[in-house]
Amino acid sequence: MKIAVVGPGAMGCLIAAFLKNKTKEEVWLIDKNPERAKRIRDDGIRIEGISGAFTAKLSVTADSKEVGVSDLVIICVKSYSTEDACKNIKDLVSGSTHVLTLQNGIGNVQILNDYFGPEKVIAGITNHGATLLGIGHVRHAGKGDTIIGKSDGRLSGLLRNLAGLLEKCGFDTKVSKDIDSVIWSKLIINVGINALTAITHLNNGRLAECEEARELLRSAVQEAAKIVKRKRIKLAYDDPIQKVESVCKATATNVSSMLQDVLNQKRTEIDFINGAISRQGKSLGISTPANDVLTNLVKIIEMSYDKVVK
Repeated sequence: MKIAVVGPGAMGCLIAAFLKNKTKEEVWLIDKNPERAKRIRDDGIRIEGISGAFTAKLSVTADSKEVGVSDLVIICVKSYSTEDACKNIKDLVSGSTHVLTLQNGIGNVQILNDYFGPEKVIAGITNHGATLLGIGHVRHAGKGDTIIGKSDGRLSGLLRNLAGLLEKCGFDTKVSKDIDSVIWSKLIINVGINALTAITHLNNGRLAECEEARELLRSAVQEAAKIVKRKRIKLAYDDPIQKVESVCKATATNVSSMLQDVLNQKRTEIDFINGAISRQGKSLGISTPANDVLTNLVKIIEMSYDKVVK
């Protein structure tokens, strides 16, 4: 099987490295930056952390034509880059190709469906934690479930085979009949944690220790829960606030991906997380003041990267 992993960030590098080292499949990493692609190709992907330390040498390119048609394409770019990635990987996708997204936020599946057709698209989430320490250098910070499924709820041998492939890599993988529930369940956790950490520069655990932060967290999550209820989406847990607070404590030392972006003065995925709740609220007539403010504050931080008084 030929597998192309799109995106050289923390999760893309983590998945590509494990696929290369743990399976016999042909693995490619696609990077839009030719210079960075060459560096990763020459030096390999370096992994450290809970899974041990190793280096994976694999094929890396910025030109999807060099890869050609692939059996499986795994999308690991930031949500705001999904559409551009779709335009750049058309040479990878044919009638028999399947495209798997393991991204944060909502909206990615619809973009992929629009470009490649829902019959090719597999939705998913992963709860593995990874931190990008440098080009092609990743700390594997935490393990968690990976869940995949089709939007139409159909189970198939393809999904089971894909789950088996990820299991070989050490990714505990489940197949879900209700992947929309899974995606929204993770979204609400990110709604409660990511923007607040990006604004305050606190790690996850400190949010749970600060009453003012907990109050904002609860407000943002309550707004998202109202939208879920209106859309009749069943979450994977009964009490969203309790779930988010428990995740804060369980991942106490974690630096969220959005905080990592802010610390590195990079664009965040706020539009696909708290911003998505704000947009959904407007379309449904549900007030979302906490998510509106959190979204605007993160956007102000992004805009001010080169203007901060030091």
